Amino acid sequence: MAGTPRVLRAMNDRAALDLLLEHGTLSRTRIGKLTGLSKPTASQLLARLEAAGLVLATGTSEGRPGPGARLYALNPAAAHAAGLDVTPDRIRAAVADITGRTVGTHEVRAPTRRADRPPVVRQVTDALDGAVKAAGLTRDDIHRLVIGTPGAFDPNTGRLRYASHLPGWHSPTLLGDLAAALPMPVEYENDVNLVAVAEQRLGAARGHDDFVLLWNQEGLGAALVLGGRLHRGWTGGAGEVGFLPVPGAPLVRQVGKAGSGGYQELAGSQALVALAREAGLAAPTGSPAETAAALLTSAARHPGDERHQRLLRAYATRLATGLASLVSVLDPELVVLSGTSLTSGGEPLRALVEAELADLAAVRPRLVTGDVTEHPVLRGALESALAATRDEVFDTSR
Repeated sequence: MAGTPRVLRAMNDRAALDLLLEHGTLSRTRIGKLTGLSKPTASQLLARLEAAGLVLATGTSEGRPGPGARLYALNPAAAHAAGLDVTPDRIRAAVADITGRTVGTHEVRAPTRRADRPPVVRQVTDALDGAVKAAGLTRDDIHRLVIGTPGAFDPNTGRLRYASHLPGWHSPTLLGDLAAALPMPVEYENDVNLVAVAEQRLGAARGHDDFVLLWNQEGLGAALVLGGRLHRGWTGGAGEVGFLPVPGAPLVRQVGKAGSGGYQELAGSQALVALAREAGLAAPTGSPAETAAALLTSAARHPGDERHQRLLRAYATRLATGLASLVSVLDPELVVLSGTSLTSGGEPLRALVEAELADLAAVRPRLVTGDVTEHPVLRGALESALAATRDEVFDTSR
């Protein structure tokens, strides 16, 4: 078949590049063993990748008799990708090289008064340009950008839905305006979906193709990974579980206008203040997410105090109430608890939620706490951008 040798070479190239991505540095002999290629073929492969600027010779191995073996690594400068994490208060940007190492970050805070906010396009370009400058690059060096926002852009209309609290992001021309302002391909993804990407690539969900990630921080949401892929729904609204009607909460009608729903009212971060009061605890001041994190951290550190345990038990029941509906429909292998209003409770909260869920649902998924706790939305955006960038840059058949 015409072209078969080129396709096979490209497949071998990609296998070697993925091995270098996983291991950092490898010798020609080690690459040959891991790929099953002969020494001459492995040598030709590395020479080809070095000439293409994808691989660098980084030195020689030491510690063995005889001459050291030449070592190879991915060329970090082969490509760069960027991610943005957007909230009503700020836009956080980061740039990573092809190895996944973050090389530049920047944050743009939104003015307190909405009237003083610059247009969204300028907010985005200011945040991106700050991260690009910190990395010593230019906009043209960025291969791809992924932007994470609350809610989701409806693929049928291009309009942002489920995020009425994000000012300026609902213009019908926004995606076109951003495309015109930025020289690289831009993708948009729900913020909680990006946390799931980060956990699947780097954290607690590695190796799992069917899992639910429950997020609770500024808002309550979920990401659904089915068959190894994100399930977004027809309008991008899959996982907007804050709107879910649940027992124990008044039935909320016109949830789009209210910006909330039963599960959010029952188990969102703001519910911790009332639960603390009922348990006889004083709630610290701060935003709902900050207050929830402080209360749960304190409760996890006082296993012998009945007031703190009463708080954890009540909160675990509320969380499990909504989770029971999710797992009963999806039957996932794993549930990942993420966001500071869940992870701050640590193992005590995780164990209580798992026990409550076992009482409320017939299926028994394993519950774990998320591992990616430092800027998980931004990390997921970078991982998503890098995956697409590598698919393009590592394809030597082009």
